[in-house]
Parts: sequence; C-alpha cells; structure tokens
Amino acid sequence: MDNNNNKLQLLLLSLFLLAITAVHSRSVPDSTPSDLISDGINSNNNHNQRGPQYLLLNPFIKAEEESSSSTCEQTYGFLPCTTTVLGNLFLIIVYGYLMYVAATYLSNGSELLLEILGPGVVGGLFLPILGALPDAMLILVSGLSGTKETAQSQVSVGMGLLAGSTVMLSTVIWGTCVVVGKCDLRESDSVAIDGQNTKGLRLTGTGVSTDVWTCYAARIMAISVIPFVVVQLPQMLNSTSGRHLAVLIALILSVSMLISYCLYQVFQPWIQKRRLAFAKHKHVISGILKHLRQRALGRLLTDSGEPNIDVIKKLFDAIDENKDECLSASELKALIIGIRFEEIDLDQDDAVSKVLGDFDTSNDSHIDIKEFINGLEKWLNEAMQARTGSADPGPHTMKFLDDFHLQTKREHALLGAGEESDEVAEGVENPKWVSFKAVLMLLIGTIIAAAFADPLVDAVDNFSAATSIPSFFISFIALPFATNSSEAVSAIIFASRKKIRTASLTFSELYGAVTMNNILCLSVFLALVYARGLTWDFSSEVLVILIVCLVMGAFASFRTNFPLWTCSIAYALYPFSLALVYVLDYFFGWS
Repeated sequence: MDNNNNKLQLLLLSLFLLAITAVHSRSVPDSTPSDLISDGINSNNNHNQRGPQYLLLNPFIKAEEESSSSTCEQTYGFLPCTTTVLGNLFLIIVYGYLMYVAATYLSNGSELLLEILGPGVVGGLFLPILGALPDAMLILVSGLSGTKETAQSQVSVGMGLLAGSTVMLSTVIWGTCVVVGKCDLRESDSVAIDGQNTKGLRLTGTGVSTDVWTCYAARIMAISVIPFVVVQLPQMLNSTSGRHLAVLIALILSVSMLISYCLYQVFQPWIQKRRLAFAKHKHVISGILKHLRQRALGRLLTDSGEPNIDVIKKLFDAIDENKDECLSASELKALIIGIRFEEIDLDQDDAVSKVLGDFDTSNDSHIDIKEFINGLEKWLNEAMQARTGSADPGPHTMKFLDDFHLQTKREHALLGAGEESDEVAEGVENPKWVSFKAVLMLLIGTIIAAAFADPLVDAVDNFSAATSIPSFFISFIALPFATNSSEAVSAIIFASRKKIRTASLTFSELYGAVTMNNILCLSVFLALVYARGLTWDFSSEVLVILIVCLVMGAFASFRTNFPLWTCSIAYALYPFSLALVYVLDYFFGWS
C-alpha cells in the first residue's frame, strides 16, 4: 500500500513540474492599478498590442470609476445634478413634489378667484388652462432647451407626460371614483340612491349615476383626439413628405378646438340654465295634460287623433270658475295648485306665465275657449311626437301622455334640476384680501412650475440614462402623479360624498382635464415640434391615447349609470396601455 502511494505522489509531482515548465508569465509593474492582474500572455509575442494586458478583478469598480468620471450639467448653473441612479431618483421625487406644490397652489388660487368672480370667464377660461399649466410647462421645457438633437431625445418626456396624464385620469382615477362614490342602485331604473350604500361590493347592485351634462363632457373628450389623428395621417399613409405640414394643420386645429372649448365653458352655465328652463316647461306641459286627462269626462282625442272639442269645452267650463268664458291667471293658478308635480320645485307663478305664453295668442292675459282648444291641441301634438315607444299606442288609449310625462320627468332629473349643491353659498368676507391671496397663490404656483419643470425633465433624462429605462415610461408612470395628484385627490374626495350631483361634477372635471391635456398640452407639443423642426415619431403613444379616450368617451357618452363592474374596464386599460406601447416600440419598432 505504501509503495503504491509513493508511486502516486511521484506521478503527481512529475505532472506538476511538467506543467510549470510550459507556463509563461510576466511581472506586473508598480504603476498598475491594484484591481488589475496579468492575463498570463506575453505582450512581446503579440505585436498588435502595446503594453501589458490585464484582467479586471472587480468589474463594478471599473463601472463606478467611469460613472464618477462622467459629468452632468447643472440646471441654471447651480441646481444639483448627478449621474447615479439613486441620486436622480431622489431628484425626481424632490422636483416632482415641487410640481405637486405648484399644482396645489394653482388649484387653490383658482378656487378662490372663482368664489369672488363667479363662473363664466374665470370658470370657463382661466380654470381649465391653469389646471393644465404644470403639464404644459413640462412639455414646453422638454423640447425647448439644448440643441435640436437634445430636444429630440428629451421630447419623449413630454409625450410620456401627455399620454400618461390622459391615461391615468381616464382609467385609474376614473375607476377609483366609481369605487369610492358607489351607492345602491334602484332595481327599477338602476339609478344611484344618494347616500345609501348597504349592498357592499355587489358588481351590479351598486355604482354611481351622473347627469346628462357629464355625458356631454365625455363626448367632448372623445372629440378632442381629432388633432392626434390629423398629425398621425402621414405615418398611417407611409408618407414622409407631408409630416411637417400635418404637424402645422394639427396645431391650427388643436388651437381652434382650445378656443372653442374655452368659449363653450364660458357660455355653458347659460346653456345649462336654458336647457333646465326648457325641461321644466315640458314637465309643466306633461303634468297639466296628465291632470286634465284625469279630470276629463271622456277622451281628449278622437279615434282619428283630432282634438275632442266637446270634452275640451267641458274641461274649460270646469276650470272657468266665474263662468266669464275666459281663463284668468288666478284660475290657472288654482288649476296648477291642484296638480302634484313630482320631483320638481315648481314656481306656480312661473308655471302660470308658461301656460299663458303658450295659450294666450291675443296677449290680453286671458285665455278664451278658442285659444284653449288651439293651445291644448298643440300640447297634445307635442306629446304624441315625443313618444319613444316602438309601438303606436293610438290616440284612444292616451298612453302616450303617461310616456310623455315619464320622459319629461327623466329629462328633468338628468339635467340635474332640483339638486342643490352641497356647498353653502356664502358671501366672501374682505374680497380685496381674498383677491390678493388668490393672485399671489396663482403667481407662486406659476413660478414654481416654470422654475422646476426643466430640472425635473433633466432628472428624468439622467435617470433614464443611468438605468437604461426609456424616459417615456418614466414620465408616463411617475410624472402624471406629480402634476395631477392634487386634481386626482380632490376628485376622489368629492366622489366619496356619494351623491349624484357630486359624482356628476367629479366625472365632468375628469373629462375636462383630459380634454385640456388633449388640446392645450398637445398644442404646446405640436408648436415645439413645428418650430424646432423635430421629428414626429410617436405612433404607439398616439394609438394608446386614441384607444383610451375613445373607449372611455364612448362608454360614458351614452349612459348615466355606472355599476361597480365598470371600474374593472377602466383599471384594465392602464396596464394594457403600458404593455401596448412596449410591444409596439420594442417588438414592432414603431418608434
């Protein structure tokens, strides 16, 4: 056994000596960095290489040295900058918080100004613009500074913010408002019951309801994507010659839509009041017709659909208390007092004036038998023309009067009539001081947004370079939460009051914010692209905006009741948008 061990040891020693005789090595100079060692190859035998070749012991040391050797450019020459991942992440958080502060100042200052000056020009013109100001500032600085090449690389931050704000407000915030604002839905018509939330998380038994004005806001939001389609037409047609012209046309169109939208916002309160007055007028007509039908000694219409003169004369005689063959204002008021107008706060004198306006063609403040017959015939024809049933009920059944009454009642409710604001309208004490405070807050918010928009864009760009994450995705996810967080929080808090009116105002504000993103922020973006001669290459981003706005716009344009399950559609659109941009950009090479 010992003899065998000695032979084995001798064999191993011989192999070791043979191996070291074939090894070539060289010395490492003293000037060599401590983290390098020789690769064992004699540089003298390799004429293509100069100097000793070394292996890197710690590659991370090399990366850190390269990172520390690269420099960053300080914004304004004094604001901090860094090339490290954590450093840029910290700067994004700090600058993002400052943009949130700016948005808060702008929002609070706008509300104070609205309390003093009221709606109209302030509510329709200044508030929407000020609400989108932080986003517009970030988009502006993303393509304004630096060379054309730098602007082309940084402008993706602006597009990411534009797309991210639109998608976030339309999906995540929209769905959250449905969840926090849900109430029990009536089984008869699926309308939310104010303040009642006893069914838990039932997907079909709970939800929110809005008025018809909210539907109009959703339609405007869907229409606001038209400039995106225009600027994208050359890419859709595979044309390179008309891209610059398409940017100009889309810019003109978006500015025109911005002006039109602001004018609509200015005059919208007047439009709403007129629509409410018209709806109330129709409700008065339907209520009186229904009451007269119940009091009539026979059918108001003959089998041929003509007014039944005998029955109408009997009605006239029943209303004419003093038998002077004329109906006075006091007699009409007595008639209206006897009518129970459901869910409508009716001014009786106003109702009398409406009846006189429709019946009294002689303008003598009295209605004779001929005027009564003609006026009643006009009302009956209007009721018959307004019926919505597919089957013709026929004049002998008079069912169309019930349908007309239900229709006017629903229109009256959809317009938000009879719903008073939760906020108590109070006079503003010391309006001069409040005005000064509002202007000061607006000024501070504007200065902060203008001052820190450029550093935030630089931090996002540096973070993107340090992490190799495209700047679009950083701005798409992170920046909207900074610039729109104040608006989002206030919308969620307002929706949590669980009333139809507050839900209507909440969703209208969301649709309005998206509309301003699509026209104001896009106008700024298109102006940058056109003025600096940048390349429009954002097909995937535009497609995401189109899908989200059209889906949510169409979804909210033709319905006023949203069960709880609808929030799942909104939530699903957010990750879908991110995934779609990633697939189109990195698998199909759209950008």
